[in-house]
Amino acid sequence: MELPIADGGEGTADVLFAALGGHWHEAVVSDPLGRPVPARWLELADGRAVVEAAAALGLPLLALAERDPLVASSRGLGELVQAALGRRPSELLVGLGGSATVDGGVGLREVVRELPVPTTVLCDVRTTLADAARLFGPQKGASPEAVAILERRLAALDELAPFAGLDGAGAAGGLGAAFAALGAALVPGAPTILGLVRFADALALADVAVTGEGQVDRTTAEGKAPGVVAERCRAVGVRCIVFGGRVVTPVADVETVSLSGDRARASADLEQLGAQAVSR
Repeated sequence: MELPIADGGEGTADVLFAALGGHWHEAVVSDPLGRPVPARWLELADGRAVVEAAAALGLPLLALAERDPLVASSRGLGELVQAALGRRPSELLVGLGGSATVDGGVGLREVVRELPVPTTVLCDVRTTLADAARLFGPQKGASPEAVAILERRLAALDELAPFAGLDGAGAAGGLGAAFAALGAALVPGAPTILGLVRFADALALADVAVTGEGQVDRTTAEGKAPGVVAERCRAVGVRCIVFGGRVVTPVADVETVSLSGDRARASADLEQLGAQAVSR
């Protein structure tokens, strides 16, 4: 059986919609460079609202040459949160991951001054605030010199200091710490999502689980959905295959498979992977 999963990054709301249903809403917000962009958020049937940072701040919203976390702002996420709060949800779920920003939520907090409903933040990494710029700045377009500047900027945000050491504080360029400062609870995204989609029930019926992401590296085992799936499979003795378009660091104690990385071969790669999954 197929079971969509996520860890708080891009696609989290789609996974919850597939599992739980709900209604989509759209708001026009600022992209990381301040340009208007349509962004969706999800209203679940039980009244909870689901907002993704990637919908407003995602790296795909910027051309490669535009990626510059020294100027990118998280304001658009604040605007999206405000749009969701305008529907008076019973609770707010915020997925962090896939953002183009490393501003410590400065832009977000220009718009969101308080969270009037219980807010749970789904973090796709366990990174603390001090490590955010070094670990994720380069993939967002930061040079070594820019990373050093970003580190100093994050360290200078005194209002975030009490929350800087929390697991997930550095998620989405420090947005985790910003939400914690507003009173939100930071939780590991993947285990939370797996619980909501009843992954344990599906795993109990499985002989093998196959999961993957674009690049498998050391962060895969540090809170990303495929890494958590691998942990759950090891715990109950179910065979697990983790695949990636590129494998930099294999996941320990499970089969890790590198695909060709060629999008034109994606279907053939998956067929070959399926044959491997049933070969023993």
